[in-house]
Amino acid sequence: MNIVIIDDDKMITTSLKIILEASQEISVSATGSKGEEALKLYETYQPDILLMDIRMNHMSGLDAAKQILEKYPDALIVFLTTFSDDEYIIQALHLGAKGYLLKQDFENILPALKAVLSGQSVFGGEIVSKIPNLVNNKKTFDYESCGITEKEWELIGLVADGLSNKEIAARLYLSEGTIRNYLSVILEKLALRDRTQLAVFYLKRS
Repeated sequence: MNIVIIDDDKMITTSLKIILEASQEISVSATGSKGEEALKLYETYQPDILLMDIRMNHMSGLDAAKQILEKYPDALIVFLTTFSDDEYIIQALHLGAKGYLLKQDFENILPALKAVLSGQSVFGGEIVSKIPNLVNNKKTFDYESCGITEKEWELIGLVADGLSNKEIAARLYLSEGTIRNYLSVILEKLALRDRTQLAVFYLKRS
Protein backbone atom coordinates (compact mmCIF):
# COMPACT_ATOMS: atom_id res chain seq x y z
CA MET A 1 0.00 0.00 0.00
CA ASN A 2 1.42 3.36 -1.03
CA ILE A 3 0.43 6.45 0.93
CA VAL A 4 1.25 10.15 1.05
CA ILE A 5 1.26 11.98 4.40
CA ILE A 6 0.49 15.69 4.78
CA ASP A 7 1.00 17.27 8.20
CA ASP A 8 2.57 20.57 9.22
CA ASP A 9 4.26 18.90 12.19
CA LYS A 10 7.40 17.33 10.73
CA MET A 11 7.88 15.22 13.84
CA ILE A 12 4.48 13.65 13.15
CA THR A 13 5.22 12.90 9.51
CA THR A 14 8.62 11.45 10.37
CA SER A 15 7.21 9.29 13.18
CA LEU A 16 4.32 8.08 11.03
CA LYS A 17 6.65 7.18 8.18
CA ILE A 18 8.90 5.15 10.47
CA ILE A 19 6.03 3.37 12.24
CA LEU A 20 3.97 2.57 9.15
CA GLU A 21 6.89 1.41 7.02
CA ALA A 22 8.09 -0.81 9.86
CA SER A 23 4.98 -2.90 9.28
CA GLN A 24 6.33 -3.74 5.79
CA GLU A 25 2.75 -3.40 4.54
CA ILE A 26 3.00 0.31 3.75
CA SER A 27 5.34 2.42 1.69
CA VAL A 28 5.26 6.19 2.26
CA SER A 29 5.78 7.65 -1.20
CA ALA A 30 6.08 11.25 -0.02
CA THR A 31 5.36 13.61 2.84
CA GLY A 32 4.29 17.24 2.81
CA SER A 33 3.84 19.98 5.38
CA LYS A 34 1.26 22.22 3.69
CA GLY A 35 -2.26 21.82 2.40
CA GLU A 36 -1.11 23.46 -0.82
CA GLU A 37 1.24 20.53 -1.45
CA ALA A 38 -1.49 17.89 -1.21
CA LEU A 39 -2.88 18.13 -4.75
CA LYS A 40 0.55 18.23 -6.37
CA LEU A 41 1.81 15.26 -4.35
CA TYR A 42 -1.38 13.33 -5.03
CA GLU A 43 -1.05 13.92 -8.77
CA THR A 44 2.64 12.99 -8.74
CA TYR A 45 2.44 9.80 -6.68
CA GLN A 46 -1.20 8.66 -7.12
CA PRO A 47 -1.16 7.05 -3.66
CA ASP A 48 -3.60 4.38 -2.55
CA ILE A 49 -4.47 6.61 0.41
CA LEU A 50 -3.77 10.23 1.31
CA LEU A 51 -3.34 10.62 5.09
CA MET A 52 -3.74 14.28 5.99
CA ASP A 53 -4.03 16.64 8.95
CA ILE A 54 -6.90 19.15 9.06
CA ARG A 55 -5.54 22.28 10.73
CA MET A 56 -2.60 23.63 8.79
CA ASN A 57 -1.39 27.14 7.95
CA HIS A 58 -2.75 28.86 4.83
CA MET A 59 -4.76 25.95 3.42
CA SER A 60 -6.54 23.45 5.66
CA GLY A 61 -6.67 19.74 4.98
CA LEU A 62 -10.40 20.10 4.31
CA ASP A 63 -9.80 22.66 1.56
CA ALA A 64 -7.03 20.53 0.09
CA ALA A 65 -9.27 17.45 0.14
CA LYS A 66 -12.02 19.38 -1.67
CA GLN A 67 -9.60 20.28 -4.47
CA ILE A 68 -8.39 16.70 -4.79
CA LEU A 69 -11.84 15.11 -4.74
CA GLU A 70 -13.12 17.54 -7.37
CA LYS A 71 -10.39 16.33 -9.71
CA TYR A 72 -10.08 12.74 -8.42
CA PRO A 73 -13.50 11.72 -7.04
CA ASP A 74 -12.27 8.20 -6.26
CA ALA A 75 -9.39 9.43 -4.07
CA LEU A 76 -9.19 7.74 -0.67
CA ILE A 77 -8.56 10.46 1.90
CA VAL A 78 -8.19 9.83 5.62
CA PHE A 79 -7.95 12.72 8.05
CA LEU A 80 -5.62 12.32 11.01
CA THR A 81 -6.00 15.15 13.48
CA THR A 82 -5.87 16.16 17.11
CA PHE A 83 -9.27 17.82 16.86
CA SER A 84 -12.69 16.18 17.12
CA ASP A 85 -14.62 19.40 16.48
CA ASP A 86 -18.17 18.76 15.27
CA GLU A 87 -17.76 21.19 12.38
CA TYR A 88 -14.66 19.41 11.12
CA ILE A 89 -16.34 16.01 11.33
CA ILE A 90 -19.39 17.21 9.40
CA GLN A 91 -17.26 18.83 6.70
CA ALA A 92 -15.11 15.71 6.37
CA LEU A 93 -18.18 13.51 5.96
CA HIS A 94 -19.78 15.79 3.42
CA LEU A 95 -16.57 15.96 1.41
CA GLY A 96 -16.52 12.19 1.17
CA ALA A 97 -13.50 11.42 3.36
CA LYS A 98 -13.00 7.72 3.96
CA GLY A 99 -11.76 8.15 7.49
CA TYR A 100 -11.41 10.52 10.43
CA LEU A 101 -8.92 9.42 13.06
CA LEU A 102 -7.44 11.09 16.11
CA LYS A 103 -3.67 11.21 16.52
CA GLN A 104 -4.12 10.03 20.07
CA ASP A 105 -5.17 6.63 18.68
CA PHE A 106 -1.80 6.00 17.08
CA GLU A 107 -2.02 2.21 17.35
CA ASN A 108 -5.22 2.13 15.28
CA ILE A 109 -3.85 3.97 12.25
CA LEU A 110 -2.40 0.94 10.43
CA PRO A 111 -5.53 -1.26 10.75
CA ALA A 112 -7.67 1.73 9.80
CA LEU A 113 -5.67 2.32 6.61
CA LYS A 114 -5.97 -1.35 5.69
CA ALA A 115 -9.73 -1.19 6.26
CA VAL A 116 -10.06 1.88 4.05
CA LEU A 117 -8.09 0.19 1.27
CA SER A 118 -10.50 -2.76 1.47
CA GLY A 119 -13.42 -0.42 0.84
CA GLN A 120 -14.55 0.52 4.34
CA SER A 121 -15.01 3.94 5.90
CA VAL A 122 -13.24 4.29 9.24
CA PHE A 123 -14.00 6.70 12.05
CA GLY A 124 -12.42 6.61 15.50
CA GLY A 125 -14.55 5.51 18.43
CA GLU A 126 -14.84 9.04 19.78
CA ILE A 127 -15.93 10.28 16.36
CA VAL A 128 -18.57 7.57 15.92
CA SER A 129 -19.99 8.42 19.35
CA LYS A 130 -20.47 12.03 18.24
CA ILE A 131 -22.46 11.19 15.12
CA PRO A 132 -25.89 10.87 16.79
CA ASN A 133 -25.55 14.37 18.25
CA LEU A 134 -24.70 15.81 14.85
CA VAL A 135 -27.86 14.53 13.19
CA ASN A 136 -30.50 17.20 12.59
CA ASN A 137 -33.48 17.69 10.29
CA LYS A 138 -33.85 13.96 9.84
CA LYS A 139 -36.78 14.14 7.40
CA THR A 140 -35.26 16.43 4.77
CA PHE A 141 -33.67 13.64 2.70
CA ASP A 142 -35.76 11.99 -0.04
CA TYR A 143 -35.01 8.45 1.14
CA GLU A 144 -37.54 6.98 -1.29
CA SER A 145 -35.22 7.96 -4.14
CA CYS A 146 -32.81 5.31 -2.80
CA GLY A 147 -35.51 2.66 -2.65
CA ILE A 148 -35.79 3.02 1.12
CA THR A 149 -39.19 2.83 2.80
CA GLU A 150 -40.32 5.07 5.65
CA LYS A 151 -39.96 2.21 8.13
CA GLU A 152 -36.45 1.44 6.88
CA TRP A 153 -35.47 5.12 7.14
CA GLU A 154 -36.73 5.13 10.73
CA LEU A 155 -34.59 2.07 11.45
CA ILE A 156 -31.53 3.73 9.89
CA GLY A 157 -32.15 6.73 12.15
CA LEU A 158 -32.16 4.48 15.21
CA VAL A 159 -28.87 2.93 14.12
CA ALA A 160 -27.44 6.44 13.72
CA ASP A 161 -28.69 7.24 17.23
CA GLY A 162 -26.44 4.45 18.51
CA LEU A 163 -29.11 1.88 19.42
CA SER A 164 -28.26 -1.83 19.34
CA ASN A 165 -30.37 -4.37 17.46
CA LYS A 166 -31.96 -5.41 20.75
CA GLU A 167 -32.86 -1.82 21.62
CA ILE A 168 -34.23 -1.17 18.13
CA ALA A 169 -36.29 -4.36 18.31
CA ALA A 170 -37.82 -3.22 21.60
CA ARG A 171 -38.51 0.26 20.21
CA LEU A 172 -40.23 -1.08 17.07
CA TYR A 173 -41.88 -4.10 18.75
CA LEU A 174 -40.10 -6.53 16.45
CA SER A 175 -37.74 -9.46 17.03
CA GLU A 176 -33.97 -9.04 16.86
CA GLY A 177 -33.95 -11.47 13.94
CA THR A 178 -36.34 -9.25 12.02
CA ILE A 179 -34.16 -6.21 12.72
CA ARG A 180 -31.09 -8.08 11.48
CA ASN A 181 -32.96 -9.01 8.31
CA TYR A 182 -34.10 -5.42 7.80
CA LEU A 183 -30.52 -4.18 8.21
CA SER A 184 -29.16 -6.76 5.76
CA VAL A 185 -31.70 -5.64 3.15
CA ILE A 186 -30.96 -1.95 3.79
CA LEU A 187 -27.19 -2.43 3.55
CA GLU A 188 -27.64 -4.31 0.28
CA LYS A 189 -29.95 -1.61 -1.13
CA LEU A 190 -27.47 1.12 -0.29
CA ALA A 191 -24.35 -0.93 -1.14
CA LEU A 192 -22.93 -0.30 2.34
CA ARG A 193 -20.84 -2.64 4.46
CA ASP A 194 -21.75 -2.04 8.08
CA ARG A 195 -23.58 -0.03 10.73
CA THR A 196 -20.90 2.67 10.83
CA GLN A 197 -21.27 3.36 7.12
CA LEU A 198 -25.05 3.36 7.59
CA ALA A 199 -24.80 5.98 10.34
CA VAL A 200 -22.49 8.09 8.16
CA PHE A 201 -24.92 7.76 5.24
CA TYR A 202 -27.71 9.03 7.48
CA LEU A 203 -25.68 11.97 8.79
CA LYS A 204 -24.61 13.10 5.32
CA ARG A 205 -28.21 13.17 4.13
CA SER A 206 -29.91 14.65 7.16
